[in-house]
Amino acid sequence: MKYFPVDSNLFIKNRVKFSSQMHASSIAAFNSNDIFTTGADSTLSFHQHRNIFYLSGIDQEESILVLFPDANNPKHREILFIKKTNNKIAIWEGAKLSKKQATEKSGIQSVYWLDEFETIFEQLMTQVQIIYINNNDHYRKAIQMETREDRFVKMVKSKYANHSFENNFPIMESLRGVKEQEEINLIQKACNITEKGFNRVLGFIKPGVMEYEIEAEYIHEFLINRSKGFAYTPIIGSGYNACVLHYIENNQSCKNGDMLLMDVGAEYANYSSDMTRTVPVNGRFTPRQKAVYQSVLNVKNEATQMLVSGVIWKDYHKEVGKIMTSELLGLGLIDKASIQNQDINMPAYKKYFMHGTSHHLGLDTHDFGDLKSPMVANMVLTVEPGIYIPEEKMGIRLEDDIVIQDSGPPLNLMKNIPIEIDDIESIMNS
Repeated sequence: MKYFPVDSNLFIKNRVKFSSQMHASSIAAFNSNDIFTTGADSTLSFHQHRNIFYLSGIDQEESILVLFPDANNPKHREILFIKKTNNKIAIWEGAKLSKKQATEKSGIQSVYWLDEFETIFEQLMTQVQIIYINNNDHYRKAIQMETREDRFVKMVKSKYANHSFENNFPIMESLRGVKEQEEINLIQKACNITEKGFNRVLGFIKPGVMEYEIEAEYIHEFLINRSKGFAYTPIIGSGYNACVLHYIENNQSCKNGDMLLMDVGAEYANYSSDMTRTVPVNGRFTPRQKAVYQSVLNVKNEATQMLVSGVIWKDYHKEVGKIMTSELLGLGLIDKASIQNQDINMPAYKKYFMHGTSHHLGLDTHDFGDLKSPMVANMVLTVEPGIYIPEEKMGIRLEDDIVIQDSGPPLNLMKNIPIEIDDIESIMNS
């Protein structure tokens, strides 16, 4: 891995938190992701399942974590199964983790080779009544293929049909939504790398440059700073393309007079950053661009200050809608009549600001996190209002990553990334 080693104490704490919420006489299993093929003998780069990484720090394929707090044998309360290396693997791919290395990364003392899993797991299942399934009930999930975890679930439900099954998502959602300080530090590292990328491209952007050339500048900066790359597929859209919320082709020329929207973020140690900045291609805002930009910035700043302990997710977004409505009135994009006649389920402001303002951020860009209970300290959320005016071929979105504090104002992990109009123009024209 490119990133520096992560202190195993983080994963030890995470396992303690998860195990403390398990039922008595229960067991939980977590599988690594598959390595996906592209055809012939080619594969995509490996991306670890976030839950097993969260609980173990193991970033290697074909690994299984088993948690069994009530095991008769104390050595079996935490078990890690890893792929056994051999000379052929070492020559062609590089040696896999040794048992000692796996313990150092995870803090788990009982490490077995993967080919021992079936025998040991059968023994453990005679001692339990409940097995926790590593499921995904994320509100934005997009599952279109059978995973290694899916195959495991099919196996245990068939082989151990007399046991009870529990979904682990409610536990993982509550745990992963509130970060340990070590996690916040890793997200800050990802944000710092993103900052370097943004500063790099500000000196590169000019009329005639291609969107993919800007993407290339970001990935260069990310890789030389120990990031694996983008935390998500980057959106680099100029002119009308900025009005397409998930525009990812990044294949058009940036034209003089257009605005350029860049929704990009580096990952670091599997933790995501998520930044959006919108800049004038030629380095100078027109009066109209400046007015719309400042309205988006006003909404972002006010929304950020609302992110404090105790706030209810639904109420927060409703208040942001009111702020955006006021800004759109000032810009002449909506009028009082449209507000008076608006559908309560589709407010007038949604014509120009159609997405949510915030989402949880962490091991996933749209991370696990409770959306029904009041916000609490150490939640990490984005703030990303936008105004999109297709008829003017202009879309502006601004986004920072925010940590809710125990008391006082929220912490902006991107506070050093330029965002003010004067700063953007000054840097682009220096």
